[in-house]
Amino acid sequence: MKLKILAFGITKDIFGTSEKEMEVIEGLTVGQLKKILEEDFPELKKLKSYFIALNEEYAEDHQVVFNTHEIAIIPPVSGG
Repeated sequence: MKLKILAFGITKDIFGTSEKEMEVIEGLTVGQLKKILEEDFPELKKLKSYFIALNEEYAEDHQVVFNTHEIAIIPPVSGG
């Protein structure tokens, strides 16, 4: 299945674009998606943390990803 992934902040710089399309197997979990992304973009591993959101809600690693989801990579946030 084809996924469209939105990138923000530093993840946009790592991807070199604000949107990334990728072909993956059906039944993929968020945790598996993270591993694939980290293989394709090793700089992600250097981040203190990042999250994946499905339909504007933080996702757990066990959740299954569907091509109907809006998928976003949320980088670490700092502020004061």
